[in-house]
Amino acid sequence: MGIKDDAVEVRAQGWRTLAALHGTIETALEKALQSAAGLSVVEYTVLDALSRQDGWHMRMQQLARATALSSSATTRLVNRLEDRALLTRILCADDRRGIYTELTDAGQKLLLAARPVHDEALEKALEEAEAVPELEPLVRALGALQAV
Repeated sequence: MGIKDDAVEVRAQGWRTLAALHGTIETALEKALQSAAGLSVVEYTVLDALSRQDGWHMRMQQLARATALSSSATTRLVNRLEDRALLTRILCADDRRGIYTELTDAGQKLLLAARPVHDEALEKALEEAEAVPELEPLVRALGALQAV
């Protein structure tokens, strides 16, 4: 194996480690959010992203980027959350073709109840991951990013 092959393997191993950490965290969050609030991780992410916006609304394309979903998957997710009265869609006043997704009072209330569950599950998942030798350097790197 040459130097070039070694570099590729190092990057591949780094990616596998990142994927393992992501999977560990997502599984813990999914379990906690489903049992406590009836939300999936991506549903929580939508509510959280909307709550961090001035006016609690975003265009659908912005929401798709915030959730790392395709446009069609975002539309299906928004439909489900709208059916649950957790968000609503409104026409953009500036551009009648534009549609905003907006957090409802019920969505805000559910998010406020779910946020401590999310944060606790995330903290616990990171603590557990830090005890795994392969994941520990990555968890520490995440901690360093938070301090920036």
